[in-house]
Amino acid sequence: MQLLLFLAGLALGLCFWMWQKVHTDRYLGKVPKNLARRFSRIELPLIPQLHNQITFLEQQQLNLQQQVYNYKNLLDVAPIAYLHVDEDNQLLWCNQQAKHMLSLQRWQPGQLRLLLELVRSYELDRLIEQTRDRQQSQVGEWVYHPSCDHDADVSNIKSLTIRGSSFPLANREVAVFLENLQPLLEVNKARDRAFSDLAHELRTPLTSIRLVVETLQARLDAPFNRLVSRLLQEVDRLIHLVQSWLELTQLETSTSISLHRQPIELRSLIYSVWETLEPLAKHRQIQISDIDCENILINVDKSRMYQVFLNLLDNAIKYSPNGGNIYINTEAIIRNQQPLLGINIIDSGEGFADTDLPNVFERFYRGDESRARFQTTNGNGSAVMEGSGLGLAIVKQIIVAHGGSIQAMNDPHTRGAKLQILLPQEVANPLT
Repeated sequence: MQLLLFLAGLALGLCFWMWQKVHTDRYLGKVPKNLARRFSRIELPLIPQLHNQITFLEQQQLNLQQQVYNYKNLLDVAPIAYLHVDEDNQLLWCNQQAKHMLSLQRWQPGQLRLLLELVRSYELDRLIEQTRDRQQSQVGEWVYHPSCDHDADVSNIKSLTIRGSSFPLANREVAVFLENLQPLLEVNKARDRAFSDLAHELRTPLTSIRLVVETLQARLDAPFNRLVSRLLQEVDRLIHLVQSWLELTQLETSTSISLHRQPIELRSLIYSVWETLEPLAKHRQIQISDIDCENILINVDKSRMYQVFLNLLDNAIKYSPNGGNIYINTEAIIRNQQPLLGINIIDSGEGFADTDLPNVFERFYRGDESRARFQTTNGNGSAVMEGSGLGLAIVKQIIVAHGGSIQAMNDPHTRGAKLQILLPQEVANPLT
């Protein structure tokens, strides 16, 4: 009888031990596989093995916390503003630059408040919502008007031009970097004002110099009169440069350019411009192909649009090789659900370099050497540089004043430069 009780107890103990082993194996199976492999070849008792694994995980956690701490410190002293909001647009964290730019000194870490309560910028709120909905980074630019708690400080608050770049994070959170563009804009305004003042001051003495040169030209014989003719060309180039700069400054600073709109037949306007440039084109045997823009009216300022096509066709002649062709055509374009008329001027030159395309319409921009400004020679065989470097900048401002836009690209068929004017439907209508 005692033997039977002993055997029964032994069997019960073995069963309990087997159950304990199975339960332990199942628990260890939940340990991350990389940790299991790390200790799979080490024969250790159960408790020391678990202790080593816990120590390893704690060390990893400390390393991650240190990395987060370092990144947070870097963001805090970064020269660009940074915001971090949760899925409900509550501000989780911002750096020192953001506090200074957006006047967030009253916000303290740990406070959960809607960003719109702290920063009254609906453009910023819309940028964050677009980022969250599309789950893609977004870029926006707007003018921010800081709010003020005290009426006495209103006069000291200045508006800022801000560019925001947002990025989607996990759990529908969003991070936003903000750049203050106002100092750069103020530097550009100061530069433009200085150049404009200089141009005004130069206009009168240059006119006087031209009158003196004309008088000398009539009184000198060869070979001295050729030198005076060259001097007169340079003075005229300076006068044209000053006049172009003043015109560009006026176009950029005027809030609304005075336009005398009238219906103009596009084909007739282009042919009238070509008649002005035809002597230069014939000298280099450059022809204009059939103009594909029949029966199209554009409601524009005739003199301004004449100036646009004069600059564009003049450039097309300069950058086309001798015996080349210039192509002009139109196309209907839908952009952002808005119908547009596209007017394309295509030369037969080398085209734009990829690095030049974003800068074509900047003043005084010099592009790739293959599209260096066209040079002619005077009677002495000396090279004379043509162009002021402001023509395309003026063209852009005139097109923008008409509610349109212009962009530069390379034509896939001719591989020449292609300048495309886009006019809204209310400006360009086909003849009925």
